[in-house]
Amino acid sequence: MVGGAKNSALKLMAAALLATGRSEISQVPKITDILIMAEVLRRLGCDVTFTDGVISVDAPDKPGTEADYDLVRRLRASICVLGPLLARCGYVRVAHPGGDAIGSRGLDMHIAGLTRMGADIASEHGFVIASAPSGLHGATIWLDFPSVGATENLLMAAVLADGVTEIDNAAREPEIVDICQMLVGMGAHISGAGTSKLQIEGVPELHPVAHQTVGDRIVAGTWAFAAAMTRGSVTVRGVNPTFLEIALDKVISAGGEVMTEPNAFRVTMDRRPRAVDVSTLPYPGFATDLLPMAVGLASVSEGTSLITENIFDGRFMFINEMARLGADIRTDGHHAAVRGRDRLSSAPVRATDIRAGAGLVMAGLCADGVTEVSNVHHIDRGYPNFIDDLQGLGVAVERLVAPEEPSFDF
Repeated sequence: MVGGAKNSALKLMAAALLATGRSEISQVPKITDILIMAEVLRRLGCDVTFTDGVISVDAPDKPGTEADYDLVRRLRASICVLGPLLARCGYVRVAHPGGDAIGSRGLDMHIAGLTRMGADIASEHGFVIASAPSGLHGATIWLDFPSVGATENLLMAAVLADGVTEIDNAAREPEIVDICQMLVGMGAHISGAGTSKLQIEGVPELHPVAHQTVGDRIVAGTWAFAAAMTRGSVTVRGVNPTFLEIALDKVISAGGEVMTEPNAFRVTMDRRPRAVDVSTLPYPGFATDLLPMAVGLASVSEGTSLITENIFDGRFMFINEMARLGADIRTDGHHAAVRGRDRLSSAPVRATDIRAGAGLVMAGLCADGVTEVSNVHHIDRGYPNFIDDLQGLGVAVERLVAPEEPSFDF
């Protein structure tokens, strides 16, 4: 059973800043990133509780306007407080974000869009400082790339802006639709959710709401590829399979059988997978977050696969770790040629980001011997109950306390 999407829940929590009072967001995964975001909101003056998968955010009449570096550096998604705080307060000071080391992800589109809406924005001493003392106004905004983060920030700013805002070439992810649904529930006027053009008619104020987070398609896709890699059979519930149409099609092309239901799917692979080529693209294309799993599948497939990353320039940072497991991979820029082997070989490896960590664990299932994955705090940021889920599927896995690094005297 897949829970709520991390990439949605974090932004829904930020959206709660747009209305005074208590909003409740259900089906929230208990992961490290959610706990960090909760602390970001507390420092902005919100009362935040998290019980049985429900986040309650009680936003004050006058939220704080500064998001500190010590938290923002740990969670890139915390930059999404920029739009709602600017819309509510007319001023915000947010540290430049951190997060996964998967390449450059600038704020240019966020800043350009907010500037068109009347904000004055500067960057000083590691902070983005934005002000709009007279309030934001509607504008027509064209995004050079369908950035999820920029779409979310501009969307949340536009719902309280004066007039109509159009965001063209907007991101179309299910998580964008989810935040639009929550905002409409709060009283926002939004049309075009799920398309490349969003139209937002600003309203004077919003009200709190209760909202359920959409299912996590990336976690679901991880289990789909795990079943295909291990020649197993896994049923995944809690996510709309149409959100993974291309990913599941790749599993079928590799020789797997996929059975779908309205809110579930089953993947069965009874043979060695065939090689398939994969290129990541914005939704509805193949998700960049599933690239490590695609590389893992290619590593144990018959033939050679060409994997192309078109979103993040640092997504291949984990390739050296895959090679330690015996994967035959050659990279050239944003392309990786992967020649499959029947089995991989165990080795100690290190997770470099959330999805790479999960991908290395899945690759370890296809390796002879015992594979040790370190830096698993990355996995904790995206996969709730990961060990329990693996054990429930019959995997011999345990979590150990990492040994301390040796010290040397000179």
